[in-house]
Amino acid sequence: MYTRFENLRIWQTAREFRKEIYSISKKFPKHEQFNLISQIQKAAVSITANIAEGHGRYHYQSEIQFLRMSRGSLNEVLDHLYAALDEAYISQSIFDELYKKGRLLERSMNAYIRSLQGKKEESAD
Repeated sequence: MYTRFENLRIWQTAREFRKEIYSISKKFPKHEQFNLISQIQKAAVSITANIAEGHGRYHYQSEIQFLRMSRGSLNEVLDHLYAALDEAYISQSIFDELYKKGRLLERSMNAYIRSLQGKKEESAD
């Protein structure tokens, strides 16, 4: 049975993560507007957008590929968080909290990918 992407728990979790990234990045210095702020926000949007796009392809292999791109964007966000920490735009505690949430999201993505791979194999039988 088809479900909308908005109903996917992985998309909902990624959306909450994206909202947190937007919230903290708005506090970065103005001179980072076209640098770090833009980059971290684009990568955060890419996480949810790729989950949604892949889900809309109606094909397991396509959805898996888009989830992998989403996972790449997530890791890009985590790298940008390191830059924000190194430049003292965020505290160690904020970094630790967001980093932990990002890694939990990554584990959920990996589990969802494994689930889709199992469905793909079942449909081949």
